[in-house]
Amino acid sequence: MTINASLIAVLTDSERLLVAQTEPGELAALDEDAAVELHDRIRRARNKYAGQYRRTASERVRQAGGRGKARPQNRHAAMKAEAFEEALSRVSRRVAVLARQSASDLRAERIHAARAARTGTGPAAGTRPAGSATGRPAGTARSSQSRRSSATGPVADRSHRTPATAKRRAATRASGARRQAAKDSR
Repeated sequence: MTINASLIAVLTDSERLLVAQTEPGELAALDEDAAVELHDRIRRARNKYAGQYRRTASERVRQAGGRGKARPQNRHAAMKAEAFEEALSRVSRRVAVLARQSASDLRAERIHAARAARTGTGPAAGTRPAGSATGRPAGTARSSQSRRSSATGPVADRSHRTPATAKRRAATRASGARRQAAKDSR
């Protein structure tokens, strides 16, 4: 999956080196941080040439009398932008793969730590009260209803944060502030 040779031909040597770093073999050697840094560099280059293309094309439209007539004159910048766009898509896919792997590893690590803490073999085992496997005093079992509500508590709270409720909260705060200002001015 290499970039078209005609697109590579319009790039300078330093730009070719940057695009060459997006070859599959090169990307495989990068860790997540290095891939994100490469993604940023390529995105900046793509944005630079896409901006140049748009600016010069809009200037030439007036001179040429139409977008169709102005397009062939601005082909060089368009080809550079396209080359960096293809390179950016490669790096974006690699960053996504690495991010999924990192999230999976972190999830597995947290599950392992939670299981270890529950069984009393992990580093958090010493933080529980003596004689308690769950961390609660003896004789205080939680009902299934309280377990469900605590497990879904934060999620339920977030589901109520809609633009409408945010506006309502802001209006309530503003009316309270107006009432307080009226009292203060007396």
